[in-house]
Parts: sequence; structure tokens; C-alpha cells
Amino acid sequence: MKLDLSVYLVTDSTPAILRGRDLCTVVEEALKGGVTIVQYRDKKSDTGAQIETARKLHSITQSYGVPLIINDRLDVALAVGAEGVHLGQDDMLISEARKFLPKDAIIGISTSSIEEAQTAVAAGADYLGIGTMFATSTKTNTKSIIGTAGTQAILDAISDSGSSVGTVCIGGINASNVQRVLYQSASPRKSLDGAAIVSAIMAADDPKAAAASLAQLIATTPPFVRKSEASGVYETAALVENVPGIVQKLVQVHPLVHNMINFVVANFVANVTLAIGASPIMSPYGDEATDICQFDGALVINMGTLTSQSPSEYLKAIQAYNKRGNPVVYDPVGAGATEIRRGVVKQLMAGGYFDLIKGNEGEIRQVAGGSAVKQRGVDSGPSALDAQAKAMLARDLARRERNIVLLTGAVDYLSDGSRVVAVENGHKFLGQVTGTGCALGTVAGCFLATHPTDKFLAVLSALLMYEIAAENAAAKEYVRGPGSFATSFIDELYAIREAALKGDNGWFAGRAKVMEVSL
Repeated sequence: MKLDLSVYLVTDSTPAILRGRDLCTVVEEALKGGVTIVQYRDKKSDTGAQIETARKLHSITQSYGVPLIINDRLDVALAVGAEGVHLGQDDMLISEARKFLPKDAIIGISTSSIEEAQTAVAAGADYLGIGTMFATSTKTNTKSIIGTAGTQAILDAISDSGSSVGTVCIGGINASNVQRVLYQSASPRKSLDGAAIVSAIMAADDPKAAAASLAQLIATTPPFVRKSEASGVYETAALVENVPGIVQKLVQVHPLVHNMINFVVANFVANVTLAIGASPIMSPYGDEATDICQFDGALVINMGTLTSQSPSEYLKAIQAYNKRGNPVVYDPVGAGATEIRRGVVKQLMAGGYFDLIKGNEGEIRQVAGGSAVKQRGVDSGPSALDAQAKAMLARDLARRERNIVLLTGAVDYLSDGSRVVAVENGHKFLGQVTGTGCALGTVAGCFLATHPTDKFLAVLSALLMYEIAAENAAAKEYVRGPGSFATSFIDELYAIREAALKGDNGWFAGRAKVMEVSL
């Protein structure tokens, strides 16, 4: 019988968590709510007390047909006849534990690296506890915070040898992040089997309700994962042919876009949004997102003018839009410019799901991690990558985050993690007018809100409308430089909007410079 790891409860006996309640009572309420496996973890009580509590817990778990796992203590597990043990990296070897345990006993082990996971699989572990996902107060001896990216790498590394090994994530998992964690941690060939929950259930005022809520979330596809209406069209030419229809759809839908944007460019971005036929609202107040997201528009997070209050406001809004299933665009302006900005990038990437991450080379490199990136202001700085490397950077980040990534520059690279296209439209004046990059993120958000079932096509449509308008504007006789270009650019966006409304695709015919990149 396959081990059900979906809602894995790890107990916590500390006074701050239990608040005077009986541990066994809390666990039983959680079992009523749908917990599928229980791990008894107690680092402080003496052996006699642990055996007494474990025996009571086992009686309860048996009545619900749920396995009881004992953390670290093989002797306690044997004394009460528990179904298995969970070992840490510093505990006895799996082979040694097998000598004492019954043949069908369950052995799990904590892993935080590819090497540890591969070793555990080779040793015959029944399941892996992978983490720590996020920093927590319940476990202070954390070797490393690996996040969804680290978890995904581990799952990918063991997808062949450990295809039958169960896996759960642990560390800071709660109702606000469990769906995103499970979704983004999945590798192409192996996914997590569940989530290990501590405080979100043990500290809850109503453990039964908390467990039931988590069980439902774990069993449900996240709302931001839309069922695709795309008919398996991956050929670049076929995709491009669909762009005019998506532009026309946007003009007809007239989507709302909620901008939490750099105030230097707010007016220009609002005018661009109006010109394409969408409706902008500029609000840096995160609590407003709960109401604004009800209109099913998009959220754009642009951290160009960062303040000490910004991250918390961003996170409130991101969570509201994620919960609703509405698209969120992240424009990490100047991501590598300061230590504070680099920290905020990590905070936001851990705090929510972004349908699109859009930035220049320096910003995308910072979001992707790896070698440190230093930016001067919001400029990308000298390119450190050739065309192939840029395409790979966009693809790998999109694959890791399971979203869309747009790396902007003289040539733009757009990827959904499996394919990459290079777009060579646009004009150099776009890089000489403050706000054009920021406005592109907002325009992409409008298109994602319009056509969320094919995010790749939506962003490609936004990019082509935007950059063809720039080409049209720069070609006007009266445009002499960036100043006159900015005014003409808004006019040309409006002109495309009016043509699209009439079903006139003349603005687009033969204009798209899109090439598929082979990697």
C-alpha cells in the first residue's frame, strides 16, 4: 500500500505552540481534519515521558488508520510499536536502523542537498523530508534554506533512481504558500508527494479546521495555474499569427491593471495603459489589493522607488492576487544595485508566485541567483552574456519558477521554460525615455489579464504591439529624438488600438521579427 504523505503533521511540544493544550488532543483534532501521517518530535523530554506520549499517540493514530513516525528515537519507536522512524543526517545510518526495525517499517530521512538525497535513496529510504523550505522558529539548527529552487533540483536529481521514493517539503509551510511551494518545487519528472506541516496546524486555534484547509489546498491545483486553451501550438510562425487576435481581444476586454509602481514613471505608464485600451490604477497600498483583485485584472510589482514599507505592501498584494488566481508581473528594477534590493528580491521571490518576471540582463541574473550582480542604478550595465547565454538564462529561470520570463534588451528573449523566442523589434529610443521599460511590464500585465490561458502568447502579443508601436513612432518625420518620440509613441499605441478594434491587422502584417532559439 502506497504511503500517503500528502498532509504530514510534525508535532511540536513547546509551550508557545501548545499554549497549555494536550498534545494528543491537538493531534487527534488534526487527524479528524485529514492529516495522513504523524511524526512525533520531542527533543527535550526524557525517554520515559516520550514513550508514554508516543504510546498514547499511537493508540490515536491507529484508530484513524494513520502511521505514526518517531523522530530520531529508534528505541521509542520500538517500545510503542510505531510504524517507523524519521532520521536526521547526524543520526544512525538507515542500514543500521533496518537491523532493529520490523521488515515493513517506514524510514524517512531529512535531506537538504542533492548529495544527501542521492545517498538516502541508495540506502533505501522510504521517503525524504526535503528542506528547509523557509526559515522557521521551530527548527533552529537549519543547515540551509533551499527554497523551491533547491527542492526542485533535488527532485530532478533523484527522478530516476528515486522514482518510487516518497518526498515531502518542510519548513515554514502554511496555507498561504503550500500550493505555490508544491507547484514550483516540481521538476519535469518528479513532484513532491506532500507537505510537512508544524506550526500551521499545531499552533492553530482550531487544528481540525487548519488541517482540513491544508488538505484541500494540497489536493487542489493553485488558482494561478490556468487550464490552457492553447491547441499545442508551439511553432513560432503559428504563434505569431495569433497576435493580432489577442491585441483585438485586449481592446474589447478593457482589462484593469493594478500598478504598485515606481512613482517617477507613474504618469507615463498610466498614459501608455490608457492608450492601449486598458484601465490603470496606481496604488502602493497592499491592503487595497483584496478589493481591487475582485475585478480580475493584473498586478504589477515594480520596485524602482523602493521604501522600507514597500516589501510588506507588495507581499500583501501578491498574496491577494495569487489567492484570486489573477496574474502578477514582477519587474525587479535595479535588483542588483544595492544589498537592500538584493534582499528584497529574495523576500519577494519567496513570498508569492509571479506569472511573469520581466527585466534587463542584470536584473534577471540577480533574480536567477548564482554569481553576484552589481548594477549602477537601474541600468543593466555592460552585457556579460552572449545571445545563447541570455536565452538559456531566460529559459532556466522560467523552468525553475514555472512561469514566463522576459529578458529585455536590444534583442528580447521570452521563455516559458521549454521554448525561447528572440524578438528583434523595437527602437533604440525606448532605452532613452524614462518609464518605457516599466510601461512594458504594465502592458504585459494587461495582456496576461486578457488571455491568461496562454501566458506565453499573451506576453509575446504585448511585446510585439509595444515594439512595433515604437518603430512606427520613431519613423515619423517630426520625431527628432527621445522627447518627441515619447509623445509619438503613445499616439502610435493608440493607433494600433483603434485599428485592432476595427479588425484591421495592417499594423502587424509582416512586421514581427521573432525567431525561435534552439538550445
